[in-house]
Amino acid sequence: MSHNSRTVFIDGDACPVRDEAVRISGRYDLPVVLVSSYAHETSKTFPSHVQKITVDQEAEAADMAIVKGVKKGDVVITQDHGLAGLLIAKGVHVLTPRGRIITDLYINTLLSIRHDQGKLRRAGKKTKGPKKMSNEDRRHFENQFEKILSNRQEF
Repeated sequence: MSHNSRTVFIDGDACPVRDEAVRISGRYDLPVVLVSSYAHETSKTFPSHVQKITVDQEAEAADMAIVKGVKKGDVVITQDHGLAGLLIAKGVHVLTPRGRIITDLYINTLLSIRHDQGKLRRAGKKTKGPKKMSNEDRRHFENQFEKILSNRQEF
């Protein structure tokens, strides 16, 4: 089954499920755009359905390249809630590496939490980072990604 009007974008800077996303996208004959900064450049060889875009190390350069390249219906894998907010407004499906589908129903809550944690860090307080990625997280990502690509996931 091919859904060639759709493209999968991967926010490639430190994406723990990059290989899984590339493999699953290939099964659906979907093009993948892997966007990362020079600081996270990899010499890894990818299948022919993967296009690598390398951007400057400036803050938000990868995010802006993704926002500029996506269209309604595309899928983006990112853990950046700020980027997710921009993408949802464009009708893009956003999935985190842990398999959480980010929708307009709770993006404002996620952005508020992000803002509050940023204020705490700027005030010198420590905040918890994400827990270590588990095999269960990877399986959940793969299941959710398959649902999105096979059009079995409601948004």
